[in-house]
Amino acid sequence: MGMKITTEQNSEAVSDSVNFVTSKFGDIGVIAEAGKHNNGHGYEYLKLTVPSEHILTVSKSLKFDLGVNYCSMVTGTHYPDGPAEKGWEVAYHLARMPVVNPVPNTDIVHNAESLSGHDIPLEVEVIVDLPNNDDPRVPSVQSVWVGADWNEKETWDLVGIKFDGHENMFRVLNPHDSPDGFHPLQKQHKIRYHDFNEMYDDAQGFVRKPADEGRVK
Repeated sequence: MGMKITTEQNSEAVSDSVNFVTSKFGDIGVIAEAGKHNNGHGYEYLKLTVPSEHILTVSKSLKFDLGVNYCSMVTGTHYPDGPAEKGWEVAYHLARMPVVNPVPNTDIVHNAESLSGHDIPLEVEVIVDLPNNDDPRVPSVQSVWVGADWNEKETWDLVGIKFDGHENMFRVLNPHDSPDGFHPLQKQHKIRYHDFNEMYDDAQGFVRKPADEGRVK
């Protein structure tokens, strides 16, 4: 049977992190609060809203002061009809895990309920809002978490948000010869079904197409 931390451990870890971030970065516009999942175990998580110019500084503190050692995802969203201060959003999903750089062929077993301090697992969500303009950009956190490398590539490729300082940026999902400025998850693009029967092959003989064929996606 797997082990899990208690709700008390979870609340303690999130509360301590909120207090730390608020005391260290509250004066520069960083907002720290406790979020709460409505599913699963209903655990809390650390939710941060960070000005783009401070994302690298805050990221380094999360890693070296709070032990946040894993970047699981970076995503971006386009809000063309948003206000002047929010035309784009970058979301970072991070985690603190107690198992770090295990030696091959060894076992590390933690008793979850005995973990304390920075050994308590912690989930972190960081939101960065970007101005509503045609040149969305934010400093890269690739130098802090190597896991951000591919995620930042995907976010630029699909959404078009630039990550200043990222090394070796290139397209990873779209063709490498895609036109400059083409990022299919920007809202001005109208993606439609292609008119090829082969896309909808089925056991009845490649004849069916979706009922909403031709609808703008």
